[in-house]
Amino acid sequence: QEVLGEDKLMAILKERELKIYWGTATTGKPHVAYFVPMSKIADFLKAGCEVTILFADLHAYLDNMKAPWELLELRTRYYENVIKAMLESIGVPLEKLKFVQGTDYQLSKEYTLDVYRLSSVVTQHDAKKAGAEVVKQVEHPLLSGLLYPGLQALDEEYLKVDAQFGGVDQRKIFTFAEKYLPSLGYAKRVHLMNPMVPGLTGSKMSSSEEDSKIDLLDRKEDVKKKLKKAFCEPGNVENNGVLSFIKHVLFPLKSEFVILREEKWGGNKTYTTYEALEKDFAEQVVHPGDLKNSVEVALNKLLDPIREKFNSPELKKLTNAAYPNPSKAKPAEKGTKNSEPEDVIPSRLDIRVGKVISVEKHPDADSLYVEKIDVGEPEPRTVVSGLVQFVPKEQLQDRLVVLLCNLKPQKMRGVESQGMVLCASSVGEPRQVEPLDPPAGCCAGERVYVEGYEGGEPDDELKPKKKVFEKLQADFRISEDCVAQWKQKNFLTKLGRVSCKSLKGGSIS
Repeated sequence: QEVLGEDKLMAILKERELKIYWGTATTGKPHVAYFVPMSKIADFLKAGCEVTILFADLHAYLDNMKAPWELLELRTRYYENVIKAMLESIGVPLEKLKFVQGTDYQLSKEYTLDVYRLSSVVTQHDAKKAGAEVVKQVEHPLLSGLLYPGLQALDEEYLKVDAQFGGVDQRKIFTFAEKYLPSLGYAKRVHLMNPMVPGLTGSKMSSSEEDSKIDLLDRKEDVKKKLKKAFCEPGNVENNGVLSFIKHVLFPLKSEFVILREEKWGGNKTYTTYEALEKDFAEQVVHPGDLKNSVEVALNKLLDPIREKFNSPELKKLTNAAYPNPSKAKPAEKGTKNSEPEDVIPSRLDIRVGKVISVEKHPDADSLYVEKIDVGEPEPRTVVSGLVQFVPKEQLQDRLVVLLCNLKPQKMRGVESQGMVLCASSVGEPRQVEPLDPPAGCCAGERVYVEGYEGGEPDDELKPKKKVFEKLQADFRISEDCVAQWKQKNFLTKLGRVSCKSLKGGSIS
């Protein structure tokens, strides 16, 4: 879609072949939009370029911990296998490619020193602006997200390339690299950008928006279901993810596209230019249903060899280990036999850091407090807690707590409680209770998750009959060093472990 530094590109090509790299942060699973850069990588190879693919594992960690440290190696192996399978699917010879893992050189003394050198000349404003479309934007950004663009700029020097290739969403990082690399005595690189493919819902195709993207390992029935729901209004060519996929993926790979339809509607028609297809769709010569069905057939041809490769026991095991949080299981339908059991996993709980704004005694119950707790929403939540005999009122006021937010609200002696303050409890008598402590520096609304289960989506509301919380709570414990755990896996925020003051070996309720 765009090239920065075209004059330099032409000058290099007069002397030798271009050295270029494409990088991907190993976070969520790659989806079908990755075929856009893959087809362009095929073009680069055909043109004689030396191409390096970087699996940017350290970047994945720095981007608001989208990939926890302990999963980096597994996710990098997953990415390597799935991207090689994609390239094989479109006929790209792998022997011409060089694959590099970021942490193989990004933890070296020289690279680390350059990170510090760069941080001494880059302004916070420029670092934030550079990552605006790539790094996940949050209300209280971590320092790691500000480091991200600088590392990506340094990769150009350490991979010894002439050019970097990426999506047009990377443009601000590319211009950042052009501005700051010369300040360290390094050359400006050429930058080439592919267009971003709209998702099936009309916005950018995203790993975090399930209905917007088709996963490379989605089953055929999932592909059909997602395409059926895709935005594809008759005659409307704007923000049409189905048409965009044909334009940016299927046409570049095959140089033609076949509309499959019954004879009574005119029979099959082969298009050799995208513009002719778009014109016919705009004039409603091509029906959305026929367009979707034809994309489904073409897409499955691309995905079949990838699915087949990942059907091996070894790669199935790798996939499950690298992404241990399957999407939220749907309850089995009543009356069905052999239904899949629900996954009772910690990521189904919506647990957040809360700040206690006010504490009052319940008007009708001596043992209960009524608290107003800020959990990062427009209004604080009202929460009723049986803590009067365990925690003095002044110790609750203005403190940070850990709140379970997706229980069904229920009235407690006439006051509706909209959450549960999680506390450590002693095992023996007399009973002692201490509210769990988030790490110092946390903000109201920050997500609390169990180690290894940071990526799943919590239920909107936990159904009381399913007893999801109760089943998980059975394995909640306080460790010997006072850390809150589920099955010996720590409760975490992005700043560290959730703990209590003294009740080692206790339960959590």
